[in-house]
Amino acid sequence: MLAETVCSAVSAAGLGIAAVTAYRRRFLAATRIAAYALVPVGLVMTGVVAWVSGIVFKPSVWLGFGLLGVAWLLFLTTRAVERRGGGTRKERKAAAAAAQRGAVAPTASAPSLGERRAPAARPTAGTKPAASDDFSDIEAILKKHGI
Repeated sequence: MLAETVCSAVSAAGLGIAAVTAYRRRFLAATRIAAYALVPVGLVMTGVVAWVSGIVFKPSVWLGFGLLGVAWLLFLTTRAVERRGGGTRKERKAAAAAAQRGAVAPTASAPSLGERRAPAARPTAGTKPAASDDFSDIEAILKKHGI
C-alpha cells in the first residue's frame, strides 16, 4: 500500500514538472518528462510494484538469491581451476593419448618475427656513427618487402 502511494506521488510530481516545462514552451522536454512520470503509475496498475515488494520483504527470496550467488561463484571457481590446470577434460584426454603414442600434443607458440639481432652499439658523444649502421634497420625492412 505504501509503495503504491509513493509511486502515485512521484507520478503527480513528474506531471507537475512536465506542466511547468510545457508552460515555458519546451514541449519536447515536457512530453518526455510526462512519459517518465507515467511509468510508476503504470507499474502500480499492472501489479509489478506489488510483485517486487513481495520479493523484497520475503527472507526466502533473499536466501534464493544467496544460493544463486554461491552457484555462480562455484561455476567461476571451476572455470578458473580448469583453465589453470591445462584445459578441459577433453583436451587433457587428447594430450594424454598423444603422450602415450609418443606424439607431442600441439601447443601454441609465440609468432616468429624473424631473426633477433643484438642492438647496435650507440655512438659516444665525440664519434659519428658509421653510415652503414644508420640505415641498416630500414634497409633490412625494405629488402624484406622487395623494395
